[in-house]
Amino acid sequence: MNDFWTTILDFAQTTTTRVGKQLMQDFGRVQASQKADGSLVTRADKWADQEIRDAIVANFAGYGILSEESDQVFPGTDWCWVIDPLDGTTNFTRGIPIWSISLGLLYKGTPVFGYVYVPTLGQAFHGFWAGSSGLATPTGAFLNHHPIHSSSDAPSKSHFFNLCSRSTAVFQTDFPCKIRMLGVASYNFLTVATGATLGGLEATPKVWDIAGAWVIVQAAGGTWTSLKSEPFPLLSGVDYSDRSFPTLVVSRPDLVSVFTPFLKNLKL
Repeated sequence: MNDFWTTILDFAQTTTTRVGKQLMQDFGRVQASQKADGSLVTRADKWADQEIRDAIVANFAGYGILSEESDQVFPGTDWCWVIDPLDGTTNFTRGIPIWSISLGLLYKGTPVFGYVYVPTLGQAFHGFWAGSSGLATPTGAFLNHHPIHSSSDAPSKSHFFNLCSRSTAVFQTDFPCKIRMLGVASYNFLTVATGATLGGLEATPKVWDIAGAWVIVQAAGGTWTSLKSEPFPLLSGVDYSDRSFPTLVVSRPDLVSVFTPFLKNLKL
């Protein structure tokens, strides 16, 4: 791995570790307020957002920033960090130990590096995915620096599939897997990357919910399917605060056709 990508990885790890330590002090101890889009925010979200943005400005001159809590218009820079300072705010406020800090690095509007840290579980995911960018990135997806890969198993009642709270319309008696609901979009998809689940569905994720996981899932061998419109590449000058990207993630391509029929009642 060359010096550039080593710097990127070190920055993501150092920054999220530092921010995560403070968030752990607030975990289960802060109150949330409702934003215009119905999602929740706390002073911890806002603090983490500012800390990460300040760190980016100090270390990556000229890079753009897109963030859930502040800069929501894509600036169109060649390089841009996408921040979700606290994915899973409801879990965070209620003391449920699944929430994450998510970073994605975009090149010309498309993620090429993702980093998601789950402080309560001591889990740090990262991945590189060059796609059609033409960049010479490293390859692979990792959990705590150990390679991970999506499952090759066939669906069964001993396997799991994740839903979000807005996608329960897929419930059917003959659904091929056991259903789980984690409450965190990034972690929903990352369980597919590790092989823990065979699939996951999110009905209303925003770009900052998915930018980091988008890279890691594909680098781990998973299949990402956008159900309404493709999230990437982002478009310069567009405000992404009110744009959702319904998404199905499965562990391998042939499972798309297995799970898609169950989505017919889902309102997108």
